[in-house]
Amino acid sequence: MKLVETENYKFFQHKNCEFFPCHAKGNPETFNCLFCYCPLYALGDQCGGNCNFMEDGTKDCSNCLLPHVPKNYDYIMGKYSEIRELAKRRTK
Repeated sequence: MKLVETENYKFFQHKNCEFFPCHAKGNPETFNCLFCYCPLYALGDQCGGNCNFMEDGTKDCSNCLLPHVPKNYDYIMGKYSEIRELAKRRTK
């Protein structure tokens, strides 16, 4: 039996969401909701996205589409080692 490889797990869309698409510049046809809450947020300015910081230091990701572009799935998964290291430092 030959297994068929797919990459469907890298994309999810929830068009019935009240906020879809949550970023005004997002393309509704290709907008990926899989990372609704970006796992790279904790990496601050090292996330690789298009973020800004407000005067109080809060990260503003409203201009960032990095987690919502289907081709960026592998990039995000590649950053998990950095997220893991960040979590290790915070638990010591």
